[in-house]
Amino acid sequence: MPKPPILSEEQRKAALEKSVEVRKIRAEIKMKLKLGTLSIEEIIDRSAKDENYGKLKLKSVLESLPGFGKKKAELLLEKLAISDTKRIQGLGVKQKEDLLEEFRQ
Repeated sequence: MPKPPILSEEQRKAALEKSVEVRKIRAEIKMKLKLGTLSIEEIIDRSAKDENYGKLKLKSVLESLPGFGKKKAELLLEKLAISDTKRIQGLGVKQKEDLLEEFRQ
């Protein structure tokens, strides 16, 4: 197994600050989903340009939607044959189409 890189204290601190900022941004995105001010379609559109959207796990996004919970998210992913570890940026064209179609109904 490869050893982790050796980082200086300054590099370690910078990495920690960056990870905290990323978590904060992702939490804000999920809160906007919960409040209904952001849609799944907007998340998918923005994922092509912004890695903060693209690196979100689809299951986590679905669980943040109003009326969705863990079980409903799992059932939808199973129905669409999408892995529960898939990230938004990793969705294929067909998977995106199928997912968006579910929310148009």
